[in-house]
Amino acid sequence: MKELQTERLRLRPWEPSDYKDLYEYAKSEQVGPNAGWKPHKDEEESKGIIDLFLKEDETWAIELPSEGKVIGSIGLHDRTPDLSLVYLNQKEIGYVLNPAYWGNGYVPEAVNTVLQFGFEELNLDIVWCGHFDFNHNSKRVNEKCGFNFRFSQEKILERVDGKVVTSLYYSILKEEYEERTQQVE
Repeated sequence: MKELQTERLRLRPWEPSDYKDLYEYAKSEQVGPNAGWKPHKDEEESKGIIDLFLKEDETWAIELPSEGKVIGSIGLHDRTPDLSLVYLNQKEIGYVLNPAYWGNGYVPEAVNTVLQFGFEELNLDIVWCGHFDFNHNSKRVNEKCGFNFRFSQEKILERVDGKVVTSLYYSILKEEYEERTQQVE
């Protein structure tokens, strides 16, 4: 994965040595269940997830250089939430952040950088972002980053004991991104 820089963050490939930082937030009840997975039981589980991230090569570690610490992750995944748009070049953004760093604008900063990469370097037509209806922090991020609500869908979370949830899907088209970027400039 190409490393990306923001004003305050470094989005970089995961390293096996990041497992302690990952476990620090992945064990939290505030993180995994909001993203569709159970909290990590131990550091070994976090090591296994990093191995998966390295193999799949679609998830960056969000590093806070001022602390030399991984505080979250953000991915750009091959998913097509709306099958009627299968002909579009598309990806879905997913992210998590250590709760100790919530409220500092780090996720919108990372998302905007990944959007720029997706539209300007990968030439995507549309980028999706979803969250569960109870995850109000992700809703705010989606709105801040210019995503538009498209539809909701009930899902069964196999990784969370078959819990039934409502997923809300948002997207931003390349044209919408370009229009938003021009307004900011």
